[in-house]
Amino acid sequence: MLKKERQAYILRQVSLHNSVLSADLSTSINVSEDTIRRDLNELAETGKIIKVHGGALSKSFNSFYLRGDVYNVDSKKMVAEKGAALIKDGMFILTGGGTTIIEMARLLPENLKATFFTVSIPAAYEYAQHPNIEVIFIGDKIAKKSQIAVGGEAISKIKHIKADLCFLGINAIDPEHGITDNDWDIVQVKNAMIEAAAKTVVMTISEKLNSSQRIRVCGVQDIDVLITELDPENNLLDPFRLNGVTIL
Repeated sequence: MLKKERQAYILRQVSLHNSVLSADLSTSINVSEDTIRRDLNELAETGKIIKVHGGALSKSFNSFYLRGDVYNVDSKKMVAEKGAALIKDGMFILTGGGTTIIEMARLLPENLKATFFTVSIPAAYEYAQHPNIEVIFIGDKIAKKSQIAVGGEAISKIKHIKADLCFLGINAIDPEHGITDNDWDIVQVKNAMIEAAAKTVVMTISEKLNSSQRIRVCGVQDIDVLITELDPENNLLDPFRLNGVTIL
């Protein structure tokens, strides 16, 4: 693979999954980690990614998710619109973070009256702009790369919530491995969120379907609703439908 092709692949993976590990890129492209590090350094120097120890982050982590920095924002807005339609007056809603969650927050109708619990600083900020939403930020140690509260105190607080819906943005999902991530602390928070809600709604663009990362969050059977930008009858969604997941 030529350097230009390799760096284009790296950019797509960073944009799609928000963060990548050098070791995973090395394996998937079949080049040395030294080569990956050089590529990441060059991409960081040109302002295309944020270089961190052991990998890289999307530029969207460097701001409160300005739309100009968001990968495939039109598809994420379609997903967000479907998610927002599920929220009714009086509901207790629990959300994580990520660009699709942020898009949903920006699309909530002004007359909606609901209570939103979130571990995400950017999401809390967006909810706070809404005239009729009560916002409760679940605080603890902040994971800087994702701007999400993690740790035992956050998990303990989540366990005291009985939410109607939990909305999760994800990094990867497939029928065999379920929802996966590459951050241990965030996985523990997501597990607690799923357990604290009557229903779990997963929101993702279709490019993340049939992909996996290193740490399992939950199985497909543990989620209730899967929202993508695709038509719900699209054949790509059949394996999830067969596992009893409602597709929107």
